Amino acid sequence: MKLCICGLGYIGLPTAAVFASNGVLVNGVEVNQNTIDIINQGKIHIIEPGLGEIVKSVVESGHLKVSDKACEADGYIICVPTPFIGDHEPDLSYVDAAAKEIAPYIRRGNTVILESTSPVGTTERVAAIIRGMRPELNVATESSEDCDVYLAYCPERVLAGNTLNELANNDRIIGGINKISARKAAEIYGIFVKGELLQTNARTGEMSKLTENAFRDVNIAFANELSLICDRLDIDVWELISLANRHPRVNILNPGPGVGGHCIAVDPWFIVSKTPKEAQIINMARHINDNKPEWVKEQVRKAAADLYGKSFKIACLGLAFKPDIDDLRESPSVYITRDLAGEFPGSVLAVEPNISELPANLQGLDISLVSLEEALKADIVLLLVDHKEFKAVKPVFREDQKLIDTRGLWLR
Repeated sequence: MKLCICGLGYIGLPTAAVFASNGVLVNGVEVNQNTIDIINQGKIHIIEPGLGEIVKSVVESGHLKVSDKACEADGYIICVPTPFIGDHEPDLSYVDAAAKEIAPYIRRGNTVILESTSPVGTTERVAAIIRGMRPELNVATESSEDCDVYLAYCPERVLAGNTLNELANNDRIIGGINKISARKAAEIYGIFVKGELLQTNARTGEMSKLTENAFRDVNIAFANELSLICDRLDIDVWELISLANRHPRVNILNPGPGVGGHCIAVDPWFIVSKTPKEAQIINMARHINDNKPEWVKEQVRKAAADLYGKSFKIACLGLAFKPDIDDLRESPSVYITRDLAGEFPGSVLAVEPNISELPANLQGLDISLVSLEEALKADIVLLLVDHKEFKAVKPVFREDQKLIDTRGLWLR
């Protein structure tokens, strides 16, 4: 079998590598020439345990090759970004571009799979693009099982840092535009997936991915709202949650500085954009989590006010959107650090163990990327991410230092 996979990021590259390691010939399609060159050298451009070894092996064996062009294949998988633009409207331009890229190469009997997290109806949108560019092909529709090009939606549901294990062992949703498309897509994932392949229709598959992340977002919002309430009432939120969770049917999450990443911080908006009147709890949760960074910055402002007239340093510990990864997409820690650098020029230090240089949206600002040891000497220490490097230390702070611990790591 030969697969063409569009988009070799945090999901596309592991997916391509796992298929290739199971004997599939994979042609990866990327728009970034630097990424193309790195992978074709048998190296990786992201941090993911175990991925480097697999990529090196499958590139050397010839099972994985990367270019900026699609090719003829038995199946096509789209793993491109789906960010939002403007007032939280989904940007499907990358999906559209991928569909247009593969359309000229599609043949009868091919299966096209969309993995990108998408609003309900996007798989049908991909089908319409292919149908418009290749009218001679009988592309799958909801109303008939008679087709010769199959389309399905199969979302990823992996945890960064454990991607390879979860790709193989998690259950997989297979949402076909029609039933035969679901069966065809299931055959492809059956090459390596050990979890159950749950077949449904494309719209339900699309909504299931959004629902999973909206559920998590709502639960995080509850914890973040509790932290605001406890701050107002002078209650230790970490002790409160620990006590409440002793109830056999209560499992409150821990609060933080906000929500980031390419899934939880984005996907619920896709539900809100389609059903704004109905998605009231989901909408409110998004606003609570999006506003949490402002509360964090206010804590820093209060601490800085106590140092009025003095020269001081603010250390922001952690820039990734979650612990022990290098992924900074939609990270509230990045936005907090950026804004503080604007408010307190020359005062901000940053620590991020998983990167060697500041991301593009922090470059040009007066921010110093420093070691943890240096950062812990700052006048205001702002813990944003509970990386393992931070968990490994038990700092003792001076009386004139201020600790703002958004993760409760050094307060518990």
